Amino acid sequence: MSATVASDSTEIAYSAWGRRDGSPVLLIHGLGVDSRGWALQRGAFGRRHRCIAVDNRGTGLSDAPPGPYDLAVMARDAVAVLDAAGVERAHIVGASMGGVIAQIIGVLHPERVRSLTLACTACHHLEWRRELLAEWAQVVNEHGMPGLMDDAMRWMIGPRVQRRFGVFVNVLARVLIQTRPHAFVAQVDAILAESDELRFALAEVTAPTLVVTGSQDTLTPLGDAEELAELITTSRLFVLRGAAHGLMAEAPNAFNDVVLKFLDEIDGVDALRAKETA
Repeated sequence: MSATVASDSTEIAYSAWGRRDGSPVLLIHGLGVDSRGWALQRGAFGRRHRCIAVDNRGTGLSDAPPGPYDLAVMARDAVAVLDAAGVERAHIVGASMGGVIAQIIGVLHPERVRSLTLACTACHHLEWRRELLAEWAQVVNEHGMPGLMDDAMRWMIGPRVQRRFGVFVNVLARVLIQTRPHAFVAQVDAILAESDELRFALAEVTAPTLVVTGSQDTLTPLGDAEELAELITTSRLFVLRGAAHGLMAEAPNAFNDVVLKFLDEIDGVDALRAKETA
């Protein structure tokens, strides 16, 4: 693991692996999950790309300052990681809350983006989801992270995986339970504080964008993905059948295949343009 220091002196940790000469990919995970949540992407992505995965502030080996947190600040944290790694432009892959952070990078830092992959994410609040997240924060405040596990995993993992393996076998559950309670709550508050105005800026995104969702995702349902794909004019939508919110862990082969195919296509177009202008 490596680390850099954000503008407010918070230390942000990140993991790097893969081909040094591969096109860079920055991976940003969701609520309460650190870079270990990409464990099932390490081999497949690393064979083709130079991979950099962020521990968002409050998770993993990054500092966990007291709240409030802010998703725009967390987007700047991710850009600071690119700076520390010496990467000018990267493919940005964000999941859930990380997908919102990726959207913010696409809007506010477009010069750092080769492409966007927005997985299991949304661009505006739904009242029932606000209430659910607030309930999770209350549970964690009162009972710590173990008190959240059963309910949260029902939203994150599809019924087929739950029946076959049980929730605690899942990689996301193992990572999530280790998150510091105050930092989890601060991340929830940052999500709830994010303005719905973000979606009105998505038309400005020019980077090629892949929107990926699971057909069984009940936390960010298909309608959220369809809205993103409609608002971002350079986007395409892919639905992973049978997968839920934790699609990168419960359907890793399918997720890896669709994302890597997209990244290969973008790299191929960039290489052709570079050759034409040489």
